[in-house]
Amino acid sequence: MSITLQELKSIAKTIRKDIVTMLTESRSGHPGGSLSAVEILTTLYFKEMNINPENPKNLDRDRFVLSKGHAAPVLYSTLARRGFFNIEELNTLRKFGSILQGHPNMKGTPGVDMSTGSLGQGISAAVGMALAGKLDKKDYRVYSLLGDGELEEGQVWEAAMAASHYKLGNLTAFIDYNGLQIDGPCTEVMSPYPIADKFQAFGWNVITIDGHSFEEIINAIEEARKIEDKPTAVVCKTIKGKGVSFMEDQAGWHGTAPNAEQCEQALKEIGGEE
Repeated sequence: MSITLQELKSIAKTIRKDIVTMLTESRSGHPGGSLSAVEILTTLYFKEMNINPENPKNLDRDRFVLSKGHAAPVLYSTLARRGFFNIEELNTLRKFGSILQGHPNMKGTPGVDMSTGSLGQGISAAVGMALAGKLDKKDYRVYSLLGDGELEEGQVWEAAMAASHYKLGNLTAFIDYNGLQIDGPCTEVMSPYPIADKFQAFGWNVITIDGHSFEEIINAIEEARKIEDKPTAVVCKTIKGKGVSFMEDQAGWHGTAPNAEQCEQALKEIGGEE
């Protein structure tokens, strides 16, 4: 999809506004890790991935798995803005009967490739998708997004080992490295660091970038496409709550929805001059 950097930045701003607004409406959810991943999903869905909202189940499409499923708001806004369902649905987040529940549901939400929520399981499913594509000699690529706190799950490393063993060059995993999880700094809870060294030791191609730089994200994806014999881990240094001053780098905003006053302030900040 042909798109300029300025257009990507504008879409990212809109997605950030959606996240804050829908969480205020739902009065629950996870703003911090949703806001930190905006540039990654914007790049994938509006520039890189081979997808068609009019045919969301096309067998030859690229796949995306939100392994850190609690960051569903960023995925929902991205899918809505990409045309998978009506934007008005965002106002129904977490409400009874909504297609947008607290974690992604592939059976109820158009464009969701895998139901996720239990940390570690999403990347495992992504490995399976990539392996299936390789065995079936398909050209599609599989992308997944993990949180750095999620790396504390042992299942992540079983999946990493399998991906390397089967030489899944069609798999790219983005790690949202914002340093915080619900209980505080990852280093104090159960340190998963150094992330890059661990993935490299497991046989992955590793790229470390600024996770808020569209240029670096695009370059990393292009580099990953050139590696055919191993999966790629893109370690993205990010800021939890990015774009909202009082949320940035604050663990307390991992799973706390803003009130009306906080929402108004956040929208003013996001909508200000870049």
